[in-house]
Amino acid sequence: MKKNILVGQSGGPTAVINASLYGVIAEGMARPEEVDHVYGMVNGIEGFLSGHVMDLSSLTHEDLILLKQTPAAYLGSCRFKLPENLDAPVYSLLFEKSMNIGACFYIGGNDSMDTVDKLSRCARIRRESISFIGVPKTIDNDLPVTDHTPGYGSAAKYVASTVREISLDASVYQQPAVTIVELMGRHAGWVTAAAALARKFPGDNPLLIYMPEAPFSMEQFFKDVEQALSRQPNVVICVSEGIRDKKGRFICEYTNEAQIDTFGHKMLTGCAKILESYVRNRFQVKVRSVELNVSQRCSSSMLSKTDQQEAIAAGKFGVQAALNGETGKMVSFIRRETEDGSYKMECGLEDVNHICNKEKTVPLTWISEDGTDVTEDFIRY
Repeated sequence: MKKNILVGQSGGPTAVINASLYGVIAEGMARPEEVDHVYGMVNGIEGFLSGHVMDLSSLTHEDLILLKQTPAAYLGSCRFKLPENLDAPVYSLLFEKSMNIGACFYIGGNDSMDTVDKLSRCARIRRESISFIGVPKTIDNDLPVTDHTPGYGSAAKYVASTVREISLDASVYQQPAVTIVELMGRHAGWVTAAAALARKFPGDNPLLIYMPEAPFSMEQFFKDVEQALSRQPNVVICVSEGIRDKKGRFICEYTNEAQIDTFGHKMLTGCAKILESYVRNRFQVKVRSVELNVSQRCSSSMLSKTDQQEAIAAGKFGVQAALNGETGKMVSFIRRETEDGSYKMECGLEDVNHICNKEKTVPLTWISEDGTDVTEDFIRY
């Protein structure tokens, strides 16, 4: 008996989140003997609870081609945390919707995998024959047990290209100046680390890179900046939004303006602006701060072709896995090194319980001992 499949998107978008959606739709529509319709949740689980669903099977071939190269979330997104208690009324509302669903796919990051985990466990308890599969997505690259995540490659390309342009702009003047670039990353510095790819030669900007994995010391920061300014007049510094001191206090909290989101995460912003003030007062030089903000995740002009292809593959593999009876899993990426130094990516499956609400940080061995740069191991990665 043919079943329908349901797909939703959650959390912050990426440049290739719709490529994964394309993969789910394309694979579903390519299996007419097993799949009747492909439905999309409008604004994720939250929208689905309100009855907002669209029939994605009606999209034309041209629509689908455009979809896989369009940034942001075509279906809309949400940040909605399901209750820990699987007996909560909300689960009855979710499972009582009569749509003949055989498989459900949720495209998202850490918190989205929490949704997949709860729904798959609830389905087992209720003896519902619905497969729940997570399709990975996040520019933060912080999902465990996968080599990398769709969205990170494009974000890394954007960061490297943009920091290169900022560095060139900063180099045109002779007077001493410091430019501080703030990049996304609450607890993991993967996005900020990619700024190292902006360099063209040893000693090129950005001279300093600070990530959350290494404790941040303001006094040591001053020494680092002083040394950098002694080497050249124009210094570019890249910092993660989540850099924090050895006591665990976020630098952005030095102004007491951090707020809390629905998942209990601190909403971080502004550490570059804080550091700008400190550097200006300490060194009496021209200082500017640049916060790249959401442009890191929505720039389709910097979209990585490899990232796009892998995102599509993740969506397609998820459908194949669900139709083969898998549930409570997330599609993972497995790296196979090749002789020419590049890699081949294979899709695998991992228990979503090993992924949800957990974070993969940059290995400390990939960060320099003084905490101001990345090592060659990261560059190769």
